[in-house]
Amino acid sequence: MQEGLFTLAKLDDFVPADHPLRAIHGVVNEALTGLNGLFNAICAETGRASIAPEKLLRAMLIQVFFSVRNERQLMEQVRYNLLFRWFIGSAALTMLDTVPGAHRKTVAADKGYDTRDFIAGCRKRGMTPHVASHTTRRGGSAVDGRTARHAGYAASHIVRKRIEEHFGWAKTVGRLRQTMYRGLQRVDQQRRVTRVLQTSSVEIDSQAFVNSARIA
Repeated sequence: MQEGLFTLAKLDDFVPADHPLRAIHGVVNEALTGLNGLFNAICAETGRASIAPEKLLRAMLIQVFFSVRNERQLMEQVRYNLLFRWFIGSAALTMLDTVPGAHRKTVAADKGYDTRDFIAGCRKRGMTPHVASHTTRRGGSAVDGRTARHAGYAASHIVRKRIEEHFGWAKTVGRLRQTMYRGLQRVDQQRRVTRVLQTSSVEIDSQAFVNSARIA
């Protein structure tokens, strides 16, 4: 391998210092920071984590600035256009900026977040990145041994998986994968009933575990 043919750089390194989007980027950052309180108020506290509103607004600005015809083309271009990816930024890091408290924190994530930029962004914010190692990709994992060797690293991934178990239960047992009902009101009622049943099931399983532990 000829190492001179390869280079490692951040997205910011590919954007010229005098590019017009840099000035706009700063203005947008300032405006979105002022809207953090509003975003926190309108976003639901339960359910699967959605795309951050800040990231969606940045993507819409890109679509307007560069006259991208539709959202499908926008998503396609964001995959390979480094300028677009730089401007939109990482929604995950934006969400981490809103976590309160100055104490040391950990953040668990799947292997899709195993990138040097994300790991560095977590450490810069004083957070320990418990990101699943993506060891099969070219270049290896960005998670080093000093993080993965601790017991807390494995514990974080066990806890992180629990949220997926809830969605899996709702889709299979609750039949929400392909509902038989039509109309928003009926589907919402099915969702509510499924949530109640799921909560009751978890409580019953927890009580059964406690009873079995007492017998043992």
